[in-house]
Amino acid sequence: MNSLRITAQKLANLASKLCFGLLLAGFSIHSHATIVQFETNLGNFEVNLYDEGTPETVANFLAYVNAGSYDNSVIHRSVPGFILQGGGFKYDTEWPVVAIESNDAVVNEPVYSNIRGTIAMAKLASDPNSATNQWFFNLADNSLNLDRQNSGFTVFGTVTGDGMNIIDSMAGIERYNFGSVLNEIPLQNYDTANTPDDTNLLIITSIQIIDADVASASGLTKPLNIGPAVTPLPSDGGSSGGGGSANWFLLLLVLIAGKRRIR
Repeated sequence: MNSLRITAQKLANLASKLCFGLLLAGFSIHSHATIVQFETNLGNFEVNLYDEGTPETVANFLAYVNAGSYDNSVIHRSVPGFILQGGGFKYDTEWPVVAIESNDAVVNEPVYSNIRGTIAMAKLASDPNSATNQWFFNLADNSLNLDRQNSGFTVFGTVTGDGMNIIDSMAGIERYNFGSVLNEIPLQNYDTANTPDDTNLLIITSIQIIDADVASASGLTKPLNIGPAVTPLPSDGGSSGGGGSANWFLLLLVLIAGKRRIR
């Protein structure tokens, strides 16, 4: 009989796994999106924005787009196999690049997962609600890191079509160290005897809204943020049954709260 006994701890573990799987299956998000086109000196590509899932972040991004803040901005940070970052600096006819004026920070909205091909907001370390104008493209599946670090990085759109081919080509360009935040800047055909110019920099000439309908991508489905790592339940034995049930209950509350947040 002992070999057939299923302990309360094992039941709790099984129930939590089943509950988590069912919730993810039941609440897969169908994202709605404004479509923007990034026009760059290496080619153009489109990005669907998640207006409904991350409304504050999309509104923040579009405010910069509509103000022309990203015109002649540069990709200032490239980390192969990780991210490609822009939105913070622009080229104004001569080196060095200048900082783009930022608006107030936007609230963190970590709804979607940082998988390859998504665009997310950059922010200050240890401050979840510090994102302003800088963003990055995920070059790989960074969910185990960026979904959890600093309360999660807000994914607010996804690259469509063959856009990642252009982004990958940018990520493959040699990087140079000009110190501080420009210590990983990609420059093409660059001669270190000269100062960089518009023929070397990866320039975003403009970002244009090509479809402002928030339901323009109603069939687009993207994975949810995986959330924080779940602390293992205590091992079976003694009076641990009550603690295991309590942890299971707390897990359910977290999942239910997550469901309400993404509506």
